[in-house]
Amino acid sequence: MGQYLPLIVMLVLGVLFVGMSLLMARLLNPKRPTAAKVAPYECGIVPARQPPERFPVSFYLVSMLFVMFDIEIVFLYPYAVSAGTLGAYGFWAMIAFSAVFFLSFIYEVAKGGLDWGPLQRMRRLSPLVSAERTSATTVRRVGLEGRPGEGVDEGEAA
Repeated sequence: MGQYLPLIVMLVLGVLFVGMSLLMARLLNPKRPTAAKVAPYECGIVPARQPPERFPVSFYLVSMLFVMFDIEIVFLYPYAVSAGTLGAYGFWAMIAFSAVFFLSFIYEVAKGGLDWGPLQRMRRLSPLVSAERTSATTVRRVGLEGRPGEGVDEGEAA
């Protein structure tokens, strides 16, 4: 246990420093908001109007996917250099590591996160919209059998 003592002390000191910094920032900050302070500001350009809509979540998902693939590439380079010394265990570890990232990419494509602009709206609406589809024809009713007035009649249930 003595060998872990420096690590535990540093962890406790780090947590205390973060906690005290957040507490002091909350207690000592001036609470005088003005219109200029709360206005969005980016690169010295003051916006003349509000943006028409928020960024879609898929934008952030694509950016996170990009960062994840960068991390994967960073880990693949050392493996490529020392693949001979790592053997079969290293190979299967990299396959498992790559599979996680590949599955996240498949999920992103399946959710339509890579479809942008007017084509996205056309792809979403064209196969799904039809005059015959209503909530009564597409929603599956579960657990209604045996209830009075729905599903099976009371006379048939007895």
